[in-house]
Amino acid sequence: MKTIVVASHNPVKARAVLEGFQRMFPQQVFELRSVAADSQVSDQPFSDEETQRGAANRAMAASRLEPTADYWVGIEGGIEVHAAEMAAYAWVVILGRDLAGKSRTGTFYLPPQVAVLIHQGIELGEADDIVFGRSNSKQENGAIGLLTGDVIDRVQLYEHAVILALVPFKNPGLYS
Repeated sequence: MKTIVVASHNPVKARAVLEGFQRMFPQQVFELRSVAADSQVSDQPFSDEETQRGAANRAMAASRLEPTADYWVGIEGGIEVHAAEMAAYAWVVILGRDLAGKSRTGTFYLPPQVAVLIHQGIELGEADDIVFGRSNSKQENGAIGLLTGDVIDRVQLYEHAVILALVPFKNPGLYS
């Protein structure tokens, strides 16, 4: 059995990681562990570079906390402003013993009411809860689920990026 350590106690991230690994390696059995790991970036990263660094920092921290695991995964959500509109996405970084993989989720644009709150210093999850009258939506369907009526939820958004970040592990001869 292979052990995966996800650098988050958020059940959405844990589920996305496990489902992504199971889809890429259906014959393998996985044990998933969650640890709290600091991103060492802003609570709400405001650039692609900062967001990717946060995911990498989380994965590295998880590897230090659980050094006997087989894989360590960091996921970090971020935003960027493009021509006065605010885009949201996340980075996934997966570390293994000999390989690493990374990928970014799809990008979507936030409603102006949410963007205004983020510009005031409120994190995306809290801004969503305020605008949509929810509580702790980031541990459920997230902004993407709220905006698409759950056609795509946060697990699905992250799972796709987990699968893409696993490409080097699926094809080690091409990436070693």
